[in-house]
Amino acid sequence: MGDERAELGSAALGSTAGYAEEAERLARQYEGITFEDVHAGAMAFLLAPPCRVADIGAGTGRDAAALAARGYSVVAVEPVAELRAIAERLHSGSPVQWVAGELPGLAELSESFGMMFLTAVWMHLDGEERAQGMRRVVGLLAPGGRLFMALRDGPVPAGRRMFEVTAGEVVAAGAACGLSLVYQGEREDRHQRNGVWWSDLVLERRVG
Repeated sequence: MGDERAELGSAALGSTAGYAEEAERLARQYEGITFEDVHAGAMAFLLAPPCRVADIGAGTGRDAAALAARGYSVVAVEPVAELRAIAERLHSGSPVQWVAGELPGLAELSESFGMMFLTAVWMHLDGEERAQGMRRVVGLLAPGGRLFMALRDGPVPAGRRMFEVTAGEVVAAGAACGLSLVYQGEREDRHQRNGVWWSDLVLERRVG
């Protein structure tokens, strides 16, 4: 069931399909709400700064810049060059390190991180990519490090590739790789898009 939605027309598209063409419009959308608005339920589970943070699929850099302003050392990874350029322009005064890269490989990253953020990313990966991506992400998390994920559910925009991914699937995949669930919540879409809902997860890498 998990991949049925993509099989109806978008499975042949790449994981970043549709983003380059709409980068400017998406920038206005993304930057129209704050990091605190998006991650309100998970804010209590942030580790204390300073620690290294990776924002994977960073988009226009809203979350990365907000985390840097809180005192974290942030690496923002974004595969779409158009979005990355906007991020560097909008947040030019932020000490964020902007990197081109994408899941499931993340070959550009080698050091460990205390926190990793994947916001509106996981649904773009098919089942095999999610399995590979989870192993890679956990491998980059320091013991005791935390993974923050926002999972989208709802209609697939035209020209995009998305798969149905449940919180239960992610929690189970994380547990198999050594992650424990710290927080789980649901929320309405901050952009008030019809039929779109979000599941928020915080998973922690077990020590030892």
